[in-house]
Formats: sequence, structure tokens, C-alpha cells
Amino acid sequence: MDRWLLPWVKDTLFRRRGRITDLMLAVCDHFEPFHNTDKSGALRRMARWHECLPLVTQGSCDADGKRAKHTFFYPVEQYDHEVVDSLADLCRRTGNEVEVHLHHHRDTPDGLVDKLIKGVSDLRSHGLLGGALEQPAFGFIHGNWALDDSDPEGSGCGVRDELRLLKNVGCYADLTMPSAPHRTQAPVVNQLYYARSTPLGCSHHRGHPVRAGSLGTAELRHSSDHLLLVQGPLCLDFTRRKLGILPRIENSDLGPQNPPTVRRMGLWMKCGISVQGAENWCFVKLHTHGAHEAGHPSNIGPARLKFHSEMEQMVRSAGIRLHYVSSRELVNIIHAAEDGKSGDAGAWRDYIYSPPPLLG
Repeated sequence: MDRWLLPWVKDTLFRRRGRITDLMLAVCDHFEPFHNTDKSGALRRMARWHECLPLVTQGSCDADGKRAKHTFFYPVEQYDHEVVDSLADLCRRTGNEVEVHLHHHRDTPDGLVDKLIKGVSDLRSHGLLGGALEQPAFGFIHGNWALDDSDPEGSGCGVRDELRLLKNVGCYADLTMPSAPHRTQAPVVNQLYYARSTPLGCSHHRGHPVRAGSLGTAELRHSSDHLLLVQGPLCLDFTRRKLGILPRIENSDLGPQNPPTVRRMGLWMKCGISVQGAENWCFVKLHTHGAHEAGHPSNIGPARLKFHSEMEQMVRSAGIRLHYVSSRELVNIIHAAEDGKSGDAGAWRDYIYSPPPLLG
């Protein structure tokens, strides 16, 4: 906890916050249907998602008339045509999207690039990934949290200068953090920022906050060695304590013991993740491991159905426009704020990166 606790305290005390007018909510799933199972087990899990996801989202509705969304970050090193075809069909039925997840260990720069190029091609063959037809764009979550060789024990990556390599093969943003209480947690918290890739590793441990308007950071968007980092909420939860004494870590994870609730939504919103100069647009990125059975209750069970209903009522009562977004739409709205756009944030879902062909 030491690495991020002091930055969190400073952020909590000194971050500028404004009245929220628009709330963007994205669920980013480290979606691993092959986790501790074989292909038949993976297909059974997919069948369960086909059955349950439409049921838990069908009654939801945001300010744009959109249902609740779920972005599947699929581990491209585990590509299987039949499983991904099932996932693509689920996205086609529900309006959801797929992005890139990757586990690798003791890798090389060339090996990483080869894996990404093949993974992007595999997913694109199913009509997945946004961006231009000739230049797919993808969001990225690093397996085992070890972005840019950041695990202090040296596991789960091996490639430094990784942000530049990701950017140059079409990555529009990394969405790995937060990872606390894991040892890979970066000392930057509750931020949207650009990190400059370096050969030293841990490049995302520092960066430039995304800023709006004339003092904006849009030039970094086009830099070959800077990548956008989109973090989810991270804080201490003093209403839940370990051993009755120590506050628990709220890391925006929808794990088996942590279903989404309106109470947690209040904590996520208080983290105030936003573009500097456009603090009225608030971005909440959640993460989960929803493919295997332990992740089902929080993601495709009654808890999620209840959350949508109660949360929608809460934000309406507060006069806030809710926008259920994919990770691609989330980043598009971030860039719109960066470029000085204002008003209803939902108008900018496809601002730069177009929808995947599957949904076109």
C-alpha cells in the first residue's frame, strides 16, 4: 500500500472537483474463459454469458437510451476461433465490444509486437475492435498487472519501453490500473494521464494529466512515445474495516466478494477521475474477472441487476446524466473533453475511434 497511499492522500486533499453533470461508467472485464478449464468448459461459460448478460442489462437505460455495457478484454494468447466467435455473437446481440488482454512472461520487444499483431488480426477477423478498417485501434489491459515490466519480482512481462510498442501497433489507451493491493500498483492514482515510454520500465509511474482546452495535452495524443493511461477508482473505504480496525482498499474490482452497489458508486464518484479543466465529466472505470464461475454473481447475477436499477435512480435524483460506455467510447469522450467539447458527453461516443465493424 505504501507506494500509492501518500499520492492518494495528496490527491484527495488537493484535487479540484466540480459538480458532476455527466457520469461515464465502463466495466472492463479481464475476460478469460479458459481460466482453469478446457475448451468444453470455456464454451459452457460462454453459454452462461449468452443466457444471463441480456437478462441483467435489459431493464437498464442511461441518458442516451443505452443499456448497461460490458467490455471484454480477451487474452489474445488464448485465441480459439470457436470461443471468440461465440464472444463476437454475444457482442452482436448485446451491443458490447472486445479489446486486447495479454499475459506474457520473459518476453522480448519483437515477441510482444508479433503477439499483438496476430492478436489484433485474430479479433478483427470476427468483426471486433474499433478504428478504421485498415488501422484497427484497441484498448489494452496487461495480464498479471505487470505493464512495462513493472512487477518488482520480475514476473509477468519482461518488456520495457512497452508503452511505445503498444502505441505503435494501434493501442489507443492502457486500462490496467488500479492493481492494489498487488505489488504492481503504480504511485499515480485516480488519474487520466499520458505517460512517456522509456527503456527503464515502469513508464506509467509518472506522466502528464490530461488537460482540456487551450492548455490541453492533445499533442501528446499523437506522440509515438506517449500513451494514454485510464485508471479506475482507488481509495480507502472507512465504512468497511478489516479486523474492525483497518479500512479496506476500494479498488473498483467487481470480484466474488465485491458486487457493485450504490454505496460503492458513491466512493467511485468521489475519486473524481476527470480531465483537468472539465471536472464536471466524471469517468468511472471498473474491472473484473467475469468469465469463470466465481465472477458470475457480481457480473451476470441479481446483484448487477439491482445495481443498475438503484444507481440509475440515484444519479437521476442528483440531476446527473448517466452514460453507459465501452472502453472505446470512454476514451473518445476523454479526448472530446481534452479538445474543449462540452454539454452532453454522450454526443462524443464515436469522436475519434469508430465502432467495430461488428456493430457498424
